[in-house]
Amino acid sequence: MPTSDRKLHNIELGRISAEDYKNLPPCGITVVLDNIRSAHNVGSIFRTADAFGIDRIILCGITPAPPGAEIHKSALGAEDSVVWEKYDSTLDVVKRLKADGYTIVSIEQTVNSVKMDKFDAYVKGDIKYAVVLGNEVDGVDQEVVDNSDFSLEIPQFGSKHSLNVSVCAGAVLWHFRLDALRHGWKR
Repeated sequence: MPTSDRKLHNIELGRISAEDYKNLPPCGITVVLDNIRSAHNVGSIFRTADAFGIDRIILCGITPAPPGAEIHKSALGAEDSVVWEKYDSTLDVVKRLKADGYTIVSIEQTVNSVKMDKFDAYVKGDIKYAVVLGNEVDGVDQEVVDNSDFSLEIPQFGSKHSLNVSVCAGAVLWHFRLDALRHGWKR
């Protein structure tokens, strides 16, 4: 006889408010969006960042910024919980973050990229990462890659050479969060 597996109601999930989210202790992960074109992708990345408790998103170049109907349609309000900043130059942001002690990780396929399944993100204490996600057509700008500590690549096994940037963000941020949880990070 099959057992019932009732879906939980939203109220049963115990989610925190947008204001409570902003008061969580930092996790050490910042997302940098390098010239993302689609507001829907930006909104989706906001929603993913909220789900995984990411500290902030930095929007660079042509990347659309809240408020906006297209961002809100995908973010479902996560643009109100995740702290965000907007700057013209991704390279300037990366240099500033590096000077502030962040390890800069471009999510890109490069000659020396580290395969994500071989990478232990261990985010805890004073280890801080800035994860750079690039334009839907051109990826992360080469100058930004050159100024990164390393590039991280999601192994793929099909005929396509890339993932949608919002899907990529989900895979990468889950990997960072899972590694942190494996190492005892409680947030």
